Parts: sequence; C-alpha cells; structure tokens
Amino acid sequence: MSDALLQIEGLQKYYPVRKERLFGGSRGQVRAVDDVSFEIGRGETFGLVGESGCGKTTIAKLVLRIEPPTAGRILFEGLDVATLRGKALLAYRRNVQAVFQDPYGSLSPRLRVRDIVGEVLEIHTSMTRQQVTTRVHEVLELVGMRPEHARLFPHEFSGGQRQRIAIARALAADARLLVLDEAVSALDVSIRAQVITLLEELQRELGVSYLYIGHDLATVAHLSHRVGVMYLGRLCEVGESIEVSTAPQHPYTQALFASALPTKPGDQREPLAVVGEVPSALQLPTGCRFHPRCPHAMDRCSAVEPVLQPTSTSRRVSCHLMTAGSEVVGREPAAAR
Repeated sequence: MSDALLQIEGLQKYYPVRKERLFGGSRGQVRAVDDVSFEIGRGETFGLVGESGCGKTTIAKLVLRIEPPTAGRILFEGLDVATLRGKALLAYRRNVQAVFQDPYGSLSPRLRVRDIVGEVLEIHTSMTRQQVTTRVHEVLELVGMRPEHARLFPHEFSGGQRQRIAIARALAADARLLVLDEAVSALDVSIRAQVITLLEELQRELGVSYLYIGHDLATVAHLSHRVGVMYLGRLCEVGESIEVSTAPQHPYTQALFASALPTKPGDQREPLAVVGEVPSALQLPTGCRFHPRCPHAMDRCSAVEPVLQPTSTSRRVSCHLMTAGSEVVGREPAAAR
C-alpha cells in the first residue's frame, strides 16, 4: 500500500445542465473534473493551479466530501472516503479540515473566538469544558495569537488575525490534512507573507499536509513541494514545484508561469503567446483540450487526447510534443469511441 496520506484516482465530477431549446430541451454536462489522479504525502504540500473554472475548487469540495464524485476514488490512508459512514466518517472530517479564502465570511460574527475554535473539539472529542478552553488557548498561541483573544468576536480582529483564527480552528482537533482554498489571496502582501511563513512553520512542527489551491503562482510555487497544473478539468502537468515553475514542459504551463513570474535577468526568451478564450466546458474540444489556443498544435492534437505520462522520475506531462516522432500516446476522443 502506498505511503501517501491522500490518493486521488481517476476522479471525475460532471454536472448535468439542461439546455432549453425551441422544440424541447436537451441535456448536456459540465466536466468540471475529468480523470484527475495525484497523491499527497505525509507532511507534504501539493499545489493546484490553473485559470478560473478549471476544476480546482471542485476537487477541494470532493476531498472535503461536500459533494460526491461522479466516478473515481479518494483514498485517505488507504480507505475509500466515499464508503465511510458513522464514526469512520466523523474521524475523516476531523482529520481533513478547510481554511477558506475569505477571512471575514468564514467566521461566524455571532460567536466568540473560544466558541469558533472550540466547536470542533466539542464535536469530535470528549474533552471537558476546561480541557476545551485549555486547548483553545494552546492552539491560539500556536498560530501567533494570545489566549485573551479567545473572549473577543471576529469583528475585533484584522484580516490576517482572522485567518490565523481560521487556521487555529482547523488545527484544534489535530487535523492531518488542511485544504487551503486561496487561503492568503484576500490578504495584504505583507500579511500574506506572514501567514505563509506561519503555515510553513506549522507544517515543520506538526507534520500536517496541505492541499493548496491558488491563483497566485509565486505563492503556490513557494509553498508547495509539488504542483499540479489544471486546464479544463484535467491535469496537464505534475511535478516538483521548483522544476515546474522554472522549467515548465507543457505549453499551457509555460504560458501560465511566463505571464505571472518574472524572468531571470538576461533572459531573452519571449513569453509563449496564447491566443483565444478558454473553451466552454459544455463543448470541450476534441483531442487535446488546449490545442485551439496552443501555438505548437499539430494535426494529432485535435484528433487524439494525450494522457498524463512520465517525462522524468518526478514529472508527468500530458502533451503530444513529449512524444513527437514516436508513437502517439493518447486516447481517442469520446465521440470516436
């Protein structure tokens, strides 16, 4: 059995859509997540990046069991999350916690900090009231707050302090995996750096794993050990964070990082030009989903969908450029099967 904490295998999430027409309606489906596989090791941060609508947040919802998958499996310590019931499901929810983007909307304004942080302990443990209070104080200090902050309400704190409270709530019951969905993007730059440093320190001290979802590529590249790049519901490149950010192989990854990260001094390379808009998820292109916008597109790109395959010991890429001159590695479009 794999030593990974979380394994995602062939994950799919399709949303049915009814398209109204003059002579009756017809049904289509949005392939928000389509055959995605990756794993997160113990004490590791896996980052997910990509344009809006690529499926990153949908994966977070599936991992948190907010929504059920259409197909595929999510394994936590080898157990299929979809089959968990009763105490096993309660244990999973205790071990997998979320920190959301908005530090102002994610905390109830009606509750004091001691109740916000302590609620998870009351649900998932048999601690006494005094033990809960002690643990709340401990975890607040762990995230750089003071015990006396426990009696205050969320509106009495800044955005950065609120996000620290949200992190404390997620860690109060000793969670093993935190799903961080744009957890620092709403913060000022200086405060963002402090929270990122805090997350790194907590990971070293507690051994907690992170699934980090973000648009800020510099933040994702810095915080993550490995990165997965998504486009229209599928992973197009997965690899070590440093390798993916400094030497991307998929054309979409190259364009994404070239447009967001500064080039090295003296680097004369022109950024890869990507034209056109992201296709509709209701009418996906045949073959490679990126080929209508790719400057390197070949005939095979519109005919055969490439699969994610290793290009080195630590990198997987879904692109026909990686197999040019050899047998095409891919699969026929669904319409042709």
